[in-house]
Amino acid sequence: MNRPVTFALIGAAGYVAPRHMKAIKEIGGDLRVAYDPHDAVGILDNYFPNAAFFVEFERYDRHVSRLAMQGEGIDYVSICSPNYLHDAHVRHALRSGSHAICEKPLVLNPWNLDALADIERRTGRMVSTILQLRLHPSVIALKQRVAGESGRMHDVSLSYVTPRGNWYHTSWKGDVAKSGGIATNIGVHFFDMLIDVFGPVARSVLYLADSRRAAGHLTLRTARVSWFLSIDAADLPAGAKGSHRSVLVDGEAFSFSDGFADLHTLSYAEILAGRGFGIEAVRPSIELVSALRQSACAPLDEGLHPAARPHVSA
Repeated sequence: MNRPVTFALIGAAGYVAPRHMKAIKEIGGDLRVAYDPHDAVGILDNYFPNAAFFVEFERYDRHVSRLAMQGEGIDYVSICSPNYLHDAHVRHALRSGSHAICEKPLVLNPWNLDALADIERRTGRMVSTILQLRLHPSVIALKQRVAGESGRMHDVSLSYVTPRGNWYHTSWKGDVAKSGGIATNIGVHFFDMLIDVFGPVARSVLYLADSRRAAGHLTLRTARVSWFLSIDAADLPAGAKGSHRSVLVDGEAFSFSDGFADLHTLSYAEILAGRGFGIEAVRPSIELVSALRQSACAPLDEGLHPAARPHVSA
């Protein structure tokens, strides 16, 4: 009998880790080992109670190496660590003889993609990124519709408000050097979706960027996109509870709120079937958020209110 596909998980205590555990379980995989410096990982009991767990990377690395020497090497390392560590943990996975499955953003800067591609070539192992919105049925249908309307420019409005408390600014998420900032941390999957549906970025203007919100305008091949991202509860529309997400395409609401439950499982199934999203698939969105970050660091025009100071980033 063939053995199940084996996995390791880096970042087991994080918010998104349970989705990966569930996906591994549902595709019939075996999570052999998990690592996180925090030990609040009781969720493992719901999926893989027998998985080895480590709070020190050195011990995790030694265990993975021992498995490899015993002929039981890990097939895939799933990476759910903080954004700024993704690059290092992907490198570790490939050099350990495993393929890597990494949460978005794969890296913070586009030049890191070239280095990962080089390690892919040298190790023969592959990097895949979770871009679950691309697999959403509504997004797929929209992409097909847009493709059938050749030459038409669409008007798109994106607004996403997901309130976060003071803890956010104390954690790595509030450190631009570690998270990439608001546009990267909560926006990159939306930007990837828009680029996938409407084509590459022709121009990007950043109007607002601070520790709680970001806003700008994109010109894509077939769309003009106004976007606003916020973690400030004060930006919620009247009557809204929790998060608020609105996407308008040519004035009509585009809904993709339903159908999220199994997208990580579908992502894993696609990766194992050889249809995952690799390094080049993520490059356009990584280039965009990196350019936005550079724009936010540029000197502001004198005499203009910060919210009205445009900065061309691409």
